[in-house]
Amino acid sequence: MNMSPETIAQYKGVYVFAQQVDNEVSGIAYELLGKARELAEPLKTEVTAVLIGSGVKNLADNLAEYGADKVIVVDDPELKDYRTEPYAHALASVINEYKPEIMLVGATAIGRDLGPTISARVATGLTADCTVLDIGDFPLQPIPGKEDEQLHNQLLMTRPAFGGNTIATIACPYNRPQMATVRPGVMQKIEPKKGAKAEVIEYNPGFTKNNRYVEIKEVVKAVSDIKDIMDAKILVSGGRGVGSPENFKILEDLAAAIGGQVSCSRAVVDSGWKPKELQVGQTGKTVRPNVYFAIGISGAIQHVAGMEESDIIIAINKDEDAPIFDVADFGIVGDLNKIVPKLTEEVKAAVAAKK
Repeated sequence: MNMSPETIAQYKGVYVFAQQVDNEVSGIAYELLGKARELAEPLKTEVTAVLIGSGVKNLADNLAEYGADKVIVVDDPELKDYRTEPYAHALASVINEYKPEIMLVGATAIGRDLGPTISARVATGLTADCTVLDIGDFPLQPIPGKEDEQLHNQLLMTRPAFGGNTIATIACPYNRPQMATVRPGVMQKIEPKKGAKAEVIEYNPGFTKNNRYVEIKEVVKAVSDIKDIMDAKILVSGGRGVGSPENFKILEDLAAAIGGQVSCSRAVVDSGWKPKELQVGQTGKTVRPNVYFAIGISGAIQHVAGMEESDIIIAINKDEDAPIFDVADFGIVGDLNKIVPKLTEEVKAAVAAKK
């Protein structure tokens, strides 16, 4: 059921779910605050972070430094570890109490669970896995004869659709809040303002256990020596064209020589050559390295969506018509088995010369 214009007018502010795990704010929270500041400017409104957990009030200053004007803290022992029911109750209660115009949630394992649950409880829409967020008019083009019905200052949520084969821009004009989940790595953090303070509001809706509360018996943390590719400054990424898992050795040699990390396309993960943690793309991770080598990668839109914001893209592919060359800053057409070892030699020689 659509809200009345009078009800919609009561909803103000851009809110961000500030995910924390083990009393440490997740990077996605800072990324969303950066985008929230951009969205708040044309709306002439404030940015509010919603911090949910147990004993987490001390994290409010971190959120202020990254752009939060206010921090709503929901602190309760029931919120020590993430569980759907108490967290959903907490965030839905904040939305009903404070009425945000926009609510942003990270598309993490937690956010993908929490976001849809919240949108259902507060009876609004949710656009998942957004890659672009803007404030603008909806419909994008006024309908002839109905120009006066075009709505302004709407959250325009853009995401890949139909398996990444097209891009859809979605709005939620008749309900509030306007909700979106955003993949980690897509938005950029602002430069932190050291010493910045936010107004801290403590709010607790009360928690009564019901049959939707689960009991956590044990938390087992995965141990991995794989560095997060989202933190890498240089990525040497391989696709199906590398030919075999053994052949990734030449990419690993280049990465070692240039001080980078190896990553890969979905085809490589699906073939069992590399673990999922190294996958770049729509169903993998979104990365923004200074330099991205796309080696033996054709450049399907699903992969490009995860790396097109890299500062410099260098493509190596034997197919001169490969779509990857459309987004590459530098392209080399040829056999990667000959080109990559030669490139590694040149890098090693350049490093040795500097010493």
